[in-house]
Amino acid sequence: MSALRRIVVGVTTGPTDEQAGLTSVYRPRDPVDVRLTIAPLRRGAGDPAWWSAPDGAIWQATGTPDGPATRRLLVRRDGVHVTAWGPGAERALAGVPDLLGARDEPAGFDSSLHPVVREAYRTRQALRIPRSGNVFEALVPAVLEQKVVGLDAKAAWRRLVLQHGTPAPGPAPRTMRVPPSAAAWRAVPVWDWRRAGVEEARAGTVLRAALVAGRLQQGAELPIEEARRRLLTVRGIGPWTVAEIASRALGDADAVSVGDYHLAHLVGWALTGSRTDDAGMLRLLEPWAGHRQRVIRLIELTQTHNAPRFGPRMPRARPLV
Repeated sequence: MSALRRIVVGVTTGPTDEQAGLTSVYRPRDPVDVRLTIAPLRRGAGDPAWWSAPDGAIWQATGTPDGPATRRLLVRRDGVHVTAWGPGAERALAGVPDLLGARDEPAGFDSSLHPVVREAYRTRQALRIPRSGNVFEALVPAVLEQKVVGLDAKAAWRRLVLQHGTPAPGPAPRTMRVPPSAAAWRAVPVWDWRRAGVEEARAGTVLRAALVAGRLQQGAELPIEEARRRLLTVRGIGPWTVAEIASRALGDADAVSVGDYHLAHLVGWALTGSRTDDAGMLRLLEPWAGHRQRVIRLIELTQTHNAPRFGPRMPRARPLV
């Protein structure tokens, strides 16, 4: 039986005024760790599209084909209670199962092949690979992360989304923003890219992708190989960026970000005690073919803080003004 047929989602449509929104309860068959599952979609604690509320709720502002939406997820004993606001509220509710890994099938994943993976999975079996379905919204921050320090990429994303995003619908915090649409990214002036520390190469890649955003988004409903092929037709997008997008927007449990200097060394250190390169990382991950992104996530969650530093830190960028 497919993952989608195993989902039980109770939806009650309430008032559509600004404060009430629409509500639903998502009850997956198997436990899902909501925070761990969607963590890769959030670009740092300062991401304007996300907010963690004191009551434990997670808020997200996102774009949909029907317009912007704000989604609030709160885990309770009887399921994940979701409220959504804005023109895209219905689509935001409908996308929750995929967002929380409903299409992810851990069956066939053998954590016993290595003690590090076995121990990581023992306490994180509720981790799922998310599928946001929003290809372009995952593409932009992935491009911003190309060949720069992660803190710089997150700072650039925060600045640009605050400047060019739109206020999140509903009773969301005033600082929350819906990430810019493809049309809005095309309208970002060159000086705003430069003040955010984004050079011409990365800005140009985002602009080229924005011109074909509709075709790229269609890939979310196509076989994943076709979605990857379409992404690779955009100059400036290579295998690393495709893997980053696929693991977030397309629910690709096998995505491997080849070309990430730190990832290869982290995987090598975790599984053998020694650094390695991309080829070595792929060999080490081969026993988990089909679940390599799952193994990477488990290693990142449990081994990153214990791993030695692999070379000098890259210098922080400055605004290009």
